[in-house]
Amino acid sequence: MRFILLACFLIGIGQLSLAADRPVIDVWPGRAPGESKEIGPEAFREPTDKEKPGVQRLMNVSKPTLTVFQPAKEKQNGAAVIVCPGGGYNILAWDLEGTEVAEWLNSIGVMAFVVKYRVPKRENFPNHEAPLMDGQRSMSLVRSKASDFGIDPKRIGMLGFSAGGHLTAATCIRHEQRQYNKLDAVDDVSCRPDFGVVIYPGLIVDRDGKLRPELQPSEKTPPMFFAQAIDDRVNPQNAIVLALALKAVNVSAELHIYDAGGHGFGLRKSEFPCHTWPARAAEWMEHRGLLKN
Repeated sequence: MRFILLACFLIGIGQLSLAADRPVIDVWPGRAPGESKEIGPEAFREPTDKEKPGVQRLMNVSKPTLTVFQPAKEKQNGAAVIVCPGGGYNILAWDLEGTEVAEWLNSIGVMAFVVKYRVPKRENFPNHEAPLMDGQRSMSLVRSKASDFGIDPKRIGMLGFSAGGHLTAATCIRHEQRQYNKLDAVDDVSCRPDFGVVIYPGLIVDRDGKLRPELQPSEKTPPMFFAQAIDDRVNPQNAIVLALALKAVNVSAELHIYDAGGHGFGLRKSEFPCHTWPARAAEWMEHRGLLKN
């Protein structure tokens, strides 16, 4: 009943549409900031010869949205997470690092919002600032509707993979630097995640293995959980260096480096222990009181 009432509320303010039987909320009230030209139709594309099969690859996103995954009422604990699929800022690995992760979060009582942020990279935005705009706005939007969703506005985190891990880290670290001009009352609400879960991130360090200057954390950065495989083709220093930088400013960080698993393993079972990271992340959230009803 609560979910039906929520859907009716969102329909009433014109922000909800339905896709695959899930509520979908527009991140922006109109065209996203800086969008000046058409990039082609949004669609799923087939994998190339070098890409693994069995992954939904969403391309040409210009209208960011949040797809809502609500846990069973008896499980819901008041925590929420915005999920950022990876894809090198070229596509979004929609199921592997998006919807499947949201379903896992629901299984531990956490409400999930899969963000469909803008890809591919926009030439007029340095440092992938278009997705960062989408991430910041998404965080403020979800927090502004916390009472409607039945979630705690102080227990809203972000979880991302690969490029989505970079987006998660950037949203956690750059929350005091809103990347767009205020549009409405939503932007008066904090865009700081209360915690971050960063899985095999990229673009955190430069070619010399040093933390990029725009990703220097401060004591106001939220706590983060990291997981990456040591044999990842994306430098595992991305997770290691940022975790150590958080330690240097007295921000809590938990780091798991697995001996094998490569890149892009999501949470699907494999022959390597890296697929157990969701259990470790749930333990970390439980330890921090994030799953407390």
